[in-house]
Amino acid sequence: MAQKKPGKENKGHAPMQFAFQRENYIYMFIGLGLLVLGFLIMIGGGSDTTTKFSPSIFDFRRLTLAPILILAGYGVELYAIMKRPKEK
Repeated sequence: MAQKKPGKENKGHAPMQFAFQRENYIYMFIGLGLLVLGFLIMIGGGSDTTTKFSPSIFDFRRLTLAPILILAGYGVELYAIMKRPKEK
């Protein structure tokens, strides 16, 4: 007995749809950009030598701005995942 191969036939069923719409992906890329920017701001700089202390590791950019950007990025990602598509 020959089995039917799955094809484009979809009799009596709703059409297949992706889990996310275009708008969701746009928000996901924005959130990813915020995450990358936050982590890039957090790294780098500091002292030129290992024996000299540099107070620049405790500046506003690393202790305040970067974590805010990272949390905002995670918030945007969560929003992008939870956002429902518009009903037609």
